Amino acid sequence: MRIRSALTALAVVVAGLVAGAGSSSAAGTATGSPYCGITWGSAEKSAGALSSAPLVDVRTGRNDCYDRVVFEFAGPVDGYAVGYGETWTEGEGLALSPYTAGGALLRVSLRAPAYDDAHQGTVPYAVGAHVANLLRYPTLRDVVFGGSFEGYSTFAVGVRARLPFRTFVLAGPGTHSRIVLDVARQWQE
Repeated sequence: MRIRSALTALAVVVAGLVAGAGSSSAAGTATGSPYCGITWGSAEKSAGALSSAPLVDVRTGRNDCYDRVVFEFAGPVDGYAVGYGETWTEGEGLALSPYTAGGALLRVSLRAPAYDDAHQGTVPYAVGAHVANLLRYPTLRDVVFGGSFEGYSTFAVGVRARLPFRTFVLAGPGTHSRIVLDVARQWQE
């Protein structure tokens, strides 16, 4: 008899939770509309071809709706592959997840080297180096250099959770080019 009463009470609670899950209130409950109109999704994105223009800078920034990582090259570059999952160091295959902060990991493969024609590094980072100070960033948690090998450069970007992101290419300044990674702050309003 006690079991039946307990199951009935549990059924009432579950029914109430299910009914309440679809409603929204003026207090800021999720409405189902995209956050800031962002419809990027979280599927892997890739484009472009291999380039010999070297990586020269990595920087980050904050926007009202997303956090940003910018990879700048000394020449035209348009090749990248970005997606959620494990990131491996270039050339030696060491997993970067144990060394990268965040609840989810974006693997960034840039189709350009981080060294010049004489094989001298063009960025001041060693493999495994944390390349940005992300204190007070709502979404970004870490950017770790995974190395550069055979014309490809790799980064692990730690984020708070699996969130929508976009990647695109910008020309300039001057003869330089940039690959931009934006990660949204949340999925829905």
